[in-house]
Amino acid sequence: MHGEEEATTVEVDPLTTAFPEVPILVCGEHVRAGDDSGGVASCKPGPCTTVCRMSVSPAAAAAPSTLPPVAADLDDVVVLGVPFWGWQIALAAAGVIVLLLLARTIWTPSPRSLRAWALGNIVVNAGIAVTGAVVRVTSSGLGCSEWPRCTPESFVPTNTGHTAFNAAVEFGNRTLTFLVLVVGVITLLAVLRSVPRRRDLTLMAAIIPGGVLGQGVVGGITVWTDLHPASVATHFLLSMVMVFVTIALYVRLQEPQGKPEVSVTPMLHVTSVALVVIGFLLLIAGTMTTGTGPHGGDASAPRWDLPLENVTRVHSVLAWLCLIGALAATVMAHRTGARRSVRLAATALLVLTVVQGTLGYVQYAFALPEYLVVLHVLGSGLTWIAISRLYFSTTRLVPDGEKLIDDPVARTEEHAPAEPAPER
Repeated sequence: MHGEEEATTVEVDPLTTAFPEVPILVCGEHVRAGDDSGGVASCKPGPCTTVCRMSVSPAAAAAPSTLPPVAADLDDVVVLGVPFWGWQIALAAAGVIVLLLLARTIWTPSPRSLRAWALGNIVVNAGIAVTGAVVRVTSSGLGCSEWPRCTPESFVPTNTGHTAFNAAVEFGNRTLTFLVLVVGVITLLAVLRSVPRRRDLTLMAAIIPGGVLGQGVVGGITVWTDLHPASVATHFLLSMVMVFVTIALYVRLQEPQGKPEVSVTPMLHVTSVALVVIGFLLLIAGTMTTGTGPHGGDASAPRWDLPLENVTRVHSVLAWLCLIGALAATVMAHRTGARRSVRLAATALLVLTVVQGTLGYVQYAFALPEYLVVLHVLGSGLTWIAISRLYFSTTRLVPDGEKLIDDPVARTEEHAPAEPAPER
């Protein structure tokens, strides 16, 4: 405060109806304040009576924060004489050692072990997107303010200027990246060791560790831009692209080398393609909603100046389109007698879309509580996995010179009602 000037509580002009008024104390010079959920108040210079515009989480305004209380610097948190970040590194190293021990199978890979490693890639690439959401909703995005270092002076979180909790969350998420990379590299080596070596599988397996390295670069750009929503969105979407590739690898490992041919009715295949397009647009709209909403990863993180209600409405429309597509795919898969894998993929997608949509409406109604946001991100990853699985199940690799067995079109014609016999 300046001298004898009296501090006053000012009314905050909300950015949207989703952001309620929150009184703050300001006096004199420019003020920029934030809350644990990522809300930011930006006030113009002036006397003690100032009107500010505030972007604040409705959950933070209406209820106590669910985030842990402010703690000391992470370097001050010691367990059994070892700094907490040391335990995080040890845990990541132990995970790598376990993976290397399991990797003994890559020298003589079997179809079963190859599929297991491919499945592991799906899990870790989808999982890192969920842990990224935890970083964001806990305002821990700048718990390590530099990249590739954590701070300008150190690769580990010492004197970060953030709470111990924020530094631990962000540094922990960075260490998980090494596990994702190791799983990708092991899978690539296993594919290269397989006999006969297939070019299609090798290409997909090589893309995975390359994508993880690309994620590291995007993560660095995200930190350098102070968590700009565009870079945060790119970070998440790249994870979803990697999930798509890992599912392709998992499915094609179960098929012989050959050319892909449609194994379902043309309409069902077209529906699966449309769902991939709609699903990815839905993911993009979700990142736009995130970039406009309150959970930016840090109190000072920039946000998109977009009407949150309109962005949310676009996201909702795409979700409804996805639900309609999933329902249509499920009906067609069962009515046309599609293979069991196709029916299961379509049904799983329908169920996940209903659950995900319900969760989306619930989190919006309850003002975006942190735990529901994380669950929604998990749901988005599972829904994208189901969409990808359905798409790849509608085609099968057929070796050169062979024909697709169990032709769906022929099967549909067999089940068609017989025409009446001509009158004599």
